[in-house]
Amino acid sequence: MASTYDYDDAPTRHDEQTGPEGYDPNFLPDSVKSFVTHLYRHIREKNVYEIYEMYETSFQTLSDRFFKDSPWPSVDAVATYVDNDRVFCLLYREMWFRHLYARLSPTLKQRIDSWDNYCSLFQVVLRESLNMQLPNQWLWDMVDEFVYQFQSFCQYRAKMKNKTEQEIALLRQFDQAWNVYGVLNFLQALVEKSTIIQILEREKEGLEQFTATDGYDYNGGSNVLKVLGYFSTVGLLRVHCLLGDYHTGLKCLLPIDISQEGVYATVIGSHITAIYHYGFANLMLRRYVDAIREFNKILLHIYKTKQYHHKSSQYEQILKKNEQMYALLAICLSLCQQVKLLDETVNAQLREKYGEKMARMQRYDDEAFAIYDELFSYACPKFITPLSSKIAYRLQLKLFLYEVKQQQLLSGVRTFLKVYSTISLGKLANYMEVDEPTLKHKTHAVDSEGKIISNADVDFYIDDDMIHVVDTKPVRRYGDYFLRQIVKLEGVMNEMDRIKLE
Repeated sequence: MASTYDYDDAPTRHDEQTGPEGYDPNFLPDSVKSFVTHLYRHIREKNVYEIYEMYETSFQTLSDRFFKDSPWPSVDAVATYVDNDRVFCLLYREMWFRHLYARLSPTLKQRIDSWDNYCSLFQVVLRESLNMQLPNQWLWDMVDEFVYQFQSFCQYRAKMKNKTEQEIALLRQFDQAWNVYGVLNFLQALVEKSTIIQILEREKEGLEQFTATDGYDYNGGSNVLKVLGYFSTVGLLRVHCLLGDYHTGLKCLLPIDISQEGVYATVIGSHITAIYHYGFANLMLRRYVDAIREFNKILLHIYKTKQYHHKSSQYEQILKKNEQMYALLAICLSLCQQVKLLDETVNAQLREKYGEKMARMQRYDDEAFAIYDELFSYACPKFITPLSSKIAYRLQLKLFLYEVKQQQLLSGVRTFLKVYSTISLGKLANYMEVDEPTLKHKTHAVDSEGKIISNADVDFYIDDDMIHVVDTKPVRRYGDYFLRQIVKLEGVMNEMDRIKLE
């Protein structure tokens, strides 16, 4: 997962051959030589466990020790230690640029070089039969960083005021670098070439075991293309959300059944990215129930597991996305009061964070719209357009606030439906001072299969032109309450066991 979405172009300038003062691209400490040679050997031996340990732990440790404020050694410096292996050198450069983006600030030339490296790497994956297995974490990071660097380049390119003549000339010369069509084409090509859609379909029929093996090939084959194709569906969802095309984004994610545990959930970054963008897209399409249901599940999952990621380099990003999804959940519940879909733990956390604001959001006055604006601005993705990310953001904010104002109608609908057991559409529309088609439109949404679904928190059905309200009583769930009390009791007992009585 990229280190930050709010990219700041600091003045530091360097590339693989020149860098900050004192940086020698050809200097390899012995521990770095050992890291490179062992990583190369483990990749050749398909030792996924050792690759993961070196990629996730050793690389970060060495970065903190030797390259906290400088790039890693150039690929030319390490090539002789890995038999000049072309694929390994592409993988190393991918890590080199990722470290650069996370710790320092890339120049325009480095942004273009990183694009060229991704093009070369993905072309190798698409055109050649790679005989290697890589950890899912690494493969997800490739897709995630690819989309992040595209987003970062769009934001960089939009800030033309501070560009030198040389930078403007480079932008014109390499106008295809990080082109939106190129990014989408690579992701789509990975999906199609991997045949991941067909694999997931066959899995439903019991003919494949992709999910059961977490995407790994235990018959001596490679998992690289299949898993890259799988994660590219999440990458496509994210890119389309950044562009404001929510229908297409959700369509790209359709092959993955997010209501079930899948390979996407084995990597915390992939899990959060998929659900965050899925929920946001559904919010913008007025499918509030779907958004609430998935936000509830992921927030509960993060609540239960975040302590296991405390030492991860992604921990701060997990916490940030956690807070953003609570803000989006507050918006969804203010527009569609389906509190019954929430787990009690998530509901308690939500009320603690946004209880007061959610109460004010129900008033639909200027203060309420200001809160909607505030939460949306905090929690939305960093949209992109060819012109300016600020223009893209303002457009999406305008569309969102327009829908919020339209939802003001529903507060009156709820009031009437709680009073009547049956009422005609015409009579209700007359009370609301709107026409019947508008009333139907605002109380329903269209799901991904084209079916009309209800967003109302009051159960009702329409027979001809009559609305029939169903009197339902919520079923109280005692099981969750007792389970939480049991866990608390076990915690108290464990704490007491650690206390030494004098």
